[in-house]
Amino acid sequence: MLTCQKDRFSLPSEVHYLNCAYMAPLARSVEAAGMAAIQRRRDPSQVLPADFFRDCDRLRELFATLIGARDPRRVAILPAVSYGIAVVARNLVPRAGQNVVIVEDQFPSNVYAWRTLSRRCGMDLRTVTRPGAGLPCAEKWNARVLEAIDADTAIVALPNVHWTDGSLFDLCRIGEEARSRGAALIVDGSQSVGALPLDVEEIQPDALICAGYKWLFGPYSVALGYFSERFDDGEPLEETWIARHGSEDFQGLVQYNDSYQPGAVRYDVGERSNFTLMPMMVAALEMVLEWQPARVQAYCRSLLEDFVKRMGALGLAVEADGWRGAHMLGVRLPELALDSLQEQLAEAGVFASLRGDALRVSAHVYNDASDVQALADVLEATVLAPATR
Repeated sequence: MLTCQKDRFSLPSEVHYLNCAYMAPLARSVEAAGMAAIQRRRDPSQVLPADFFRDCDRLRELFATLIGARDPRRVAILPAVSYGIAVVARNLVPRAGQNVVIVEDQFPSNVYAWRTLSRRCGMDLRTVTRPGAGLPCAEKWNARVLEAIDADTAIVALPNVHWTDGSLFDLCRIGEEARSRGAALIVDGSQSVGALPLDVEEIQPDALICAGYKWLFGPYSVALGYFSERFDDGEPLEETWIARHGSEDFQGLVQYNDSYQPGAVRYDVGERSNFTLMPMMVAALEMVLEWQPARVQAYCRSLLEDFVKRMGALGLAVEADGWRGAHMLGVRLPELALDSLQEQLAEAGVFASLRGDALRVSAHVYNDASDVQALADVLEATVLAPATR
């Protein structure tokens, strides 16, 4: 079991930060890597051609290890999830009359590209609605997704964990159904990868895109993408020099080469070798791999176990255990409580996110029992207050 890792961060003692799904705090090691990188850039004579590749290659290896990919060259370095999804949408060629399956209230980065593609190709954008207004609902929601996939489905674009309340989608089962119909499975792993075990060899997604600044603990403006063999001959959004064969030879760059580096490297963003962000992302992934997602899940499950029971005693709904990630849950609140909740949380130094009619609680290994106690006290006071007036 992991012990609390709060000493690896610089969070103020009076802050109860239960909001990793919004943005992870920078660990001291990640911050130090960034500061050292900035200082190094004072003297560009110290930046050698090999430095354009070293951290990027290391980052591919680390991410591939995290998601169970055998070949690090299947990992692309991206600036955002929306960029990676745009790469995917550019290289899928559906026909008119086919459909794209998404779920209700999905994060926009994995929606807008499919809206545009559907309009352009004459496709049906099929949004699978949440079954009912309350919780639990994930099991029935998964069943609805499976029912929505049919012979005309070209693309299934889903999160692993829903960003508003932690609802879990069974990607293995959904992926099997998608493959049986010849559909591509595109996964936004931003709210799961790093905190929840995920194996691409088991799930077999066609693409998995993940933001770096949440559960991967990296800097903003870095995302990572896994691209399967389906995209080996695809067209990138940018024609970068560094993604070409022979780009390591700076003297020979004027010997233009139209062939790409193997795998997903062709999809790397321009200026991917950011000399500040890459060392930070490497340090972050080394830390995440040290913790191990399965141990993160165990820590968060133990940390939030009593909290879930207290919410149940208040009559507040939380998604069923087994159908949500242990690192993130949504507490469905009565409308009356929502009016004053944000103010009460701020006064208590508690940071969590209101998403729709749910309070999203996203814990990690820097949290301890005092953080959860502070949140529970606010919720109990807010929910019970109307009954005592």
